[in-house]
Formats: sequence, structure tokens, C-alpha cells
Amino acid sequence: MAEREFDNYLARSGATLEGSRYTAYLAVTPRKSGFPMYFAICENRSFRDKTIAETAAAKALADMLGLEEDGTPIFPDGYTGFDDDKPGSEPE
Repeated sequence: MAEREFDNYLARSGATLEGSRYTAYLAVTPRKSGFPMYFAICENRSFRDKTIAETAAAKALADMLGLEEDGTPIFPDGYTGFDDDKPGSEPE
């Protein structure tokens, strides 16, 4: 799990088991009060291995440009979460 601190939020990456596969996510928690918001990352991909899913989530957290005022993650235009230009980067 990785973390990034923002003025009004704390963002954490992680992975959760859904059936027999893992989904990568970001959890954004308000600093003052409120409940965490969860955002699925690489939604068109599921992972067989928790470590790989956690790594994908941590990469997405690092690639974020910031957060909207409501805590929604901001990514670069066209961001997919995949290293599409690298050989061997095809989804599972």
C-alpha cells in the first residue's frame, strides 16, 4: 500500500479480492471528517496476483496529477494505467 498526502485528503492505494481475482483501487479519505471514497483503477483489467494488483494501484497513485476539490483523482489525458508502449505490457 502506498500513500500520498494532499491538503484536504489522504490517498492510499490497495487491492481487494473480488471472486477469484484482485482489483486495484485508490481510497481517498477526507482529513477532517467524512468517509473514504474508493476508485477502481485499471477497471478493464483484473489481476490473478495481489502483489501485481497492488503494484498497479501504487503506480496509478504516483501517476496522479492531484485531486479535484471533491477528492476525485486527476490523471493525465489519455491515461490508461498500462505501459502500452513497452513490450510485454499486454493485459492478462
